[in-house]
Amino acid sequence: MNEEYQAAAVVKDRAASAGSVLASDADRDAAAGQLSSALAEGRLTAGEHSQRVEAAYAARTLGELGALIADLPAPAASAAVRQPEVIPDEMDRCLLCALLILCPPAGIAWLLAARRRARAAAGPPVTRATAGAVTLRQ
Repeated sequence: MNEEYQAAAVVKDRAASAGSVLASDADRDAAAGQLSSALAEGRLTAGEHSQRVEAAYAARTLGELGALIADLPAPAASAAVRQPEVIPDEMDRCLLCALLILCPPAGIAWLLAARRRARAAAGPPVTRATAGAVTLRQ
């Protein structure tokens, strides 16, 4: 969904600078994706969503597409929370598979110890507030 937001932001930026430029299918899809996300967030009603999506696929220029998504908020790029890796990169995956098959408790213990070492090497998580959203970096 983040890719949809980025594509819709590009459509919005391009529409502001070049309103008479013809829109591509990718531009229409990006605008429709942002409209669908707005529906899922409760920003649009079902009727309004269907009207705007229909108009997005009928739009000929970037200016027309920009007008359909102009009143929707821009996505916060830094609001995403990074999830820790399940299996650290430096871990020997073949050995992990062998341990999990031959002795599952030992394999699980080895995996958890490797994750703990990887987190310790990365340093403590940093939490910061950005535009009303909490971002956790690990």
